[in-house]
Amino acid sequence: MRLLPAIDKILSDPPGEALIAAFPRTKVVEALQEAQGKLREELKRENGSCPTRESLAARLVEIARSDLESRFSLSLRPVVNGTGVILHTNLGRALLPPSVVQHLTEVSTHYTNLELDLDSGERGHRSSHLEGILCDLTGAESALVVNNNAAAMYLILDTFARGKEVVISRGELVEIGGSFRIPDVLAKSGARLVEVGATNKTRLRDYEHAITENTALLLKVHTSNYKIMGFVETTSRESLAALGKERGIPVVDDLGSGALVDLSRYGLPREPTVQESIRSGMDLAAFSGDKLLGGPQAGIIAGRKSLVQEMEKNPMMRALRVSKLVIAGLESLLQIYLREEDLTAAIPFYRMVSRTPSELEETARALASRLQVVLGNEASVSVLPGTSEIGAGSLPTETLPTFLVALAPTSQKEEHWAGLLREQDILVRRCQGELLLDVRTILQEEQPLVLQAFSRIAKEEGPGEWNC
Repeated sequence: MRLLPAIDKILSDPPGEALIAAFPRTKVVEALQEAQGKLREELKRENGSCPTRESLAARLVEIARSDLESRFSLSLRPVVNGTGVILHTNLGRALLPPSVVQHLTEVSTHYTNLELDLDSGERGHRSSHLEGILCDLTGAESALVVNNNAAAMYLILDTFARGKEVVISRGELVEIGGSFRIPDVLAKSGARLVEVGATNKTRLRDYEHAITENTALLLKVHTSNYKIMGFVETTSRESLAALGKERGIPVVDDLGSGALVDLSRYGLPREPTVQESIRSGMDLAAFSGDKLLGGPQAGIIAGRKSLVQEMEKNPMMRALRVSKLVIAGLESLLQIYLREEDLTAAIPFYRMVSRTPSELEETARALASRLQVVLGNEASVSVLPGTSEIGAGSLPTETLPTFLVALAPTSQKEEHWAGLLREQDILVRRCQGELLLDVRTILQEEQPLVLQAFSRIAKEEGPGEWNC
């Protein structure tokens, strides 16, 4: 312990001076002080070792530099998604199209007309940038945008059903990620939940019998993150909308993932589109911006103008409103739909789901060949058929055929390699002693990063030891 160098001595040596050149002096001193404590613990564990003063000084600087680099690096950063889950919630869901990113850059580096009417010079409304294009695309009378779809549902319930009843099918009491449940949203908004029907069957008469003078809304929730199969029956949107119109009760359609196009055109099962919901007579439809739409996180509400205007007057709208970046990103994305561009070329989500098995196999074999060269005898590399997932609670029972690059380390457990890859911001699957990379979600420009990461792993050396 007496050999531990003083911090002043380290700071006056070239390695310490290099730290001060890279980081604020006060932070360097703090890091070295913390490093001394860590090194003392290391020496206690390494009982019997006899390091030199020079090796201790080098180790102190190494610990301090690692801590400083971690402290001064950005926490939110890009990662390589080798999992094959296209809309991976933990990895940020939809990738934005290049045209959207370009518009975001322009808007974020200049002043904007966020709340200014350039024609009149008077104050404008931020909602005006999105309302028109959303109405054009969905056929709705009006629209507004909030933080996410949960916020959209909260705003609807808080505006129209506080202290009143909301009728919903038992089979549609969904839970989304993070233990977030529809009944909890209802309770938080002050609305009272009225469950009707059975888990597997809810008929129109179940809704009819539940309506009272205190009923504020009829709510239909699309079960986008699970499926009930077998002996089932649900009430159609058209029937529910007709009942609501007859009784003078607004009917709300929580579409969840939401889609503006027929997904069957891209090899996926049909999902109800927003346009179909509006045409069926639903008074309001709510859906997400960062799932099947392929844009930034947002909750979009489209429907009757009188109802949208009421929500805009709700004081909670101020708390739930979106920033100029979300508005810019969403408007730019919606322009792609409005111009009827080729979605497989313009939107990353649709490009990924449309990749053919033959294309994926060719990509996987090329990557596997290069990885085998990089890894040599450190691992065996092969190509296997597999499946990709949509993710984000969308189309939960559907998978897409894909090809996987499988790596089996020869001298280390795959768990150890997976950890080393995470340190380099690369995420993969693990299965039966192998690492699996799904090339569907690995961008072409990311392949060199994957090769570099495995090259570092192949050259990895064990930690040095202090021996007498």
